[in-house]
Amino acid sequence: MFKDVSSCNTYNYGDALYWDARYVEEGGSFDWYQRYSSLRPFVRNYIPTSSRVLMVGCGNAVMSEDMVADGYEDIMNVDISSVAIDMMKRKYEHIPQLKYMQMDVRDMSVFPDESFEGVIDKGTLDSLMCGNDAPISAAQMLGEVSRLLKPGGIYLLITYGDPTVRMPHLIRPVYNWKVNLYIIPRPGFQRPEGCSSSIKSYLEPIPITEKGLLPLLGVKHQ
Repeated sequence: MFKDVSSCNTYNYGDALYWDARYVEEGGSFDWYQRYSSLRPFVRNYIPTSSRVLMVGCGNAVMSEDMVADGYEDIMNVDISSVAIDMMKRKYEHIPQLKYMQMDVRDMSVFPDESFEGVIDKGTLDSLMCGNDAPISAAQMLGEVSRLLKPGGIYLLITYGDPTVRMPHLIRPVYNWKVNLYIIPRPGFQRPEGCSSSIKSYLEPIPITEKGLLPLLGVKHQ
């Protein structure tokens, strides 16, 4: 398993100094990849509103705020950037359902085993996969996610990474995870005219093999 360069650029997204500088410069709020409104069908389907949820790599996104507005009662948000965490603590000090802690997701030992029913990752594994020692960092983070999930808990990963690159990290026997794969359109995506697929199709999992890999499609054997 190697560093995934399919969704990377020259920035070291696994570095706290990079994120601190970025949040100082930009401020405000920004949701990577998808807003909660697009992810809501999956979040509500897999994670009950009464669950204790861990948002890894929360940054300055408003997704947790949107989830609380949708009925979620307890969301712990962690990020490697102290700048982002201080900003979000001040912003949401009046919302008791939201808690914030500065933390490296590769070491979340402050939390006991089986602390959360759900873990949501919107781009954090992707960031580590673009950093130094990518396979080691990914294994450390996913090991912590596995440790922190209660039996039957859900790890909801939103990624732009190639499934063939991400799957080997997720199907390790030590986790004993059952993986469901969904492919959803990026924001602003327009279906070509005449395309018959409906939004319902995005809510249906993509078939994968017993080894968690995508089946070969369109291959004709002579």
